[in-house]
Amino acid sequence: MHGQYVFRVTLRFASPRDGVTVDSATDETTVTVAREAPEPGREGWLFFRDTLWRGEIGDDAYGRELAAEWLGLPRDRIESVSFRELQVDEAYFEALKTEIAADLDAFNAENVSEVLSKYLGSSIRVTDGE
Repeated sequence: MHGQYVFRVTLRFASPRDGVTVDSATDETTVTVAREAPEPGREGWLFFRDTLWRGEIGDDAYGRELAAEWLGLPRDRIESVSFRELQVDEAYFEALKTEIAADLDAFNAENVSEVLSKYLGSSIRVTDGE
């Protein structure tokens, strides 16, 4: 069973030396960050509910803080972060739906499809696991 969240992070380029300036409007680095998705029902599995809304990061400042932590960079180096997709294999997807169905009240929803749409939008990609 495997799942991962994929984010796109845009970094500000910082000059490594005094006396060298960089025009941050023209020098930009974009990094794709894959963050392991905890197995449904385990600690941290509700990351999508607590962080995302309709396939977007719900709180931009918090998203930049997370990206800084993941990349081990100062917060001011993170220009932007956006959620790309939740990549899962079939086993993970089934376990996720089962865990959601077990407590729909926690998501203020009537069914699993509503939960997935509410938090992940259409940004779920089920792979064959290879």
